[in-house]
Amino acid sequence: MAEYVMVLALASILFGIILQVGFALHVRNTLIDAAATGARYASLADRTDADGAERTRGIIADTVGERYAQEISVSRTSVGALPAVEVHVVAPLPVLATLGPPEGLEVSGHAVDMDS
Repeated sequence: MAEYVMVLALASILFGIILQVGFALHVRNTLIDAAATGARYASLADRTDADGAERTRGIIADTVGERYAQEISVSRTSVGALPAVEVHVVAPLPVLATLGPPEGLEVSGHAVDMDS
């Protein structure tokens, strides 16, 4: 009987860890996708950097929450010889549920600038 309880406790802890890693990967992938989408949006001929940041903020807030959409920056850079837009997002890394270090994730998305 004691073995059953110990194995059940271990299995429960392992299940929780797997769920948490899955959630952290989901947040990371969502931030990467939002940054890339915001960069593509900002690179359009009739859009500004602020439009790209707002698009990124909206996607992040709708999918994983406002807490993850606090620090978003847009800059002009180059990819190879082409002018590009870079959207950089810094967000908390969810370690325990949604709690974690405030600047644990840093992701960026790039798009070739269609304005140039």
